[in-house]
Amino acid sequence: MDECLAALLRELETFGETNDAQTTDHARRMLNITRDTGEFLLLLIRATGATRVLEIGTSNGYSTLWLAHAVEPRGGRVTTLEQSAFKVEMARANFQRAGLEAFIDLRVGNATDFLRQTADSFDLIFLDSARGQYVAWWNDLQKTLAPNGLIVADNAVSHANEMTRFIEHIRQTPGFVVSIVPIGNGELLALKPSEG
Repeated sequence: MDECLAALLRELETFGETNDAQTTDHARRMLNITRDTGEFLLLLIRATGATRVLEIGTSNGYSTLWLAHAVEPRGGRVTTLEQSAFKVEMARANFQRAGLEAFIDLRVGNATDFLRQTADSFDLIFLDSARGQYVAWWNDLQKTLAPNGLIVADNAVSHANEMTRFIEHIRQTPGFVVSIVPIGNGELLALKPSEG
């Protein structure tokens, strides 16, 4: 990782922590992943060779930068979804500062609509959004996830009560392998079976 990106990530970590400690307005909080979660995502993407990544929940782009840095050596692409115009502008500026905008497709809008309408297939889907919607998205997530693809969902431990239904839903889906990894706020990993 070059020093420019490393410095930007440190800056965003400090900003996120300070901002979130000072505001109670959920829409204005960054709610970024932890650094060790970013490192874990980087490791997963590099180890699996994933090049097509979908992120639901961009916020200010902190996690997106980890994802884009991970796919960059193979010329991959991260499609990231965010509804908040306030956060979209911050993310766009951060992508440009990092020099990674060529590897990022920032979409403004609703994840439900995107998942229903997209014909794209993704090797890895990172969920860090409206946890209460995950079960409703499940059929579309399965359709969008490539064979042997991986779903990673943040907050599996820190918000376990909000994730229980989703985790059980996946476990009841034939062929999926599920694990909870105690990194950061807890990461749910769900591996889709191959189709052949």
